[in-house]
Amino acid sequence: MSDGPYLFDVGVTALAHAGTPVSDTPLSYVRRAISGEIDAVVPYASLVGAHHVLTGVYGFSNAEASGLMRRFMDANRVHWYDEIDESTVRAGFECAGRENVEGWDGYYARVAVEEGVETILTLDDDFRRIDGVSTEVVLSPEEFAELNDYLDY
Repeated sequence: MSDGPYLFDVGVTALAHAGTPVSDTPLSYVRRAISGEIDAVVPYASLVGAHHVLTGVYGFSNAEASGLMRRFMDANRVHWYDEIDESTVRAGFECAGRENVEGWDGYYARVAVEEGVETILTLDDDFRRIDGVSTEVVLSPEEFAELNDYLDY
């Protein structure tokens, strides 16, 4: 693992806060980002998405998810990316259409390029289709199977 910079996508942010049997790995990245051990770029938009995932997938109340995301926002050593300007969004959509990935993935890829991020931390491998960004899928196949079993409860 390098010192970054890393961009946290929504899945990693949500899973790190979800308290599942496989949350330890993404949570370790969050803890290292909070402590300043790694250089982390976290778009505010990813926190809004993580709130949605925490409530919709993991069964958190709105109050619980809001509290978790607000506390994460208190991390002073994290670089909070607060821009959603038109040119970045347009370039993200161009990337999404060209590479056949979700709009959020195109947006995160553009943010990564613009912010000089070396690696996007993610739960999926869609970013591998995009030139100019590298990814680290934070769960092993075994951990994905365990997460799926957990979510099927």
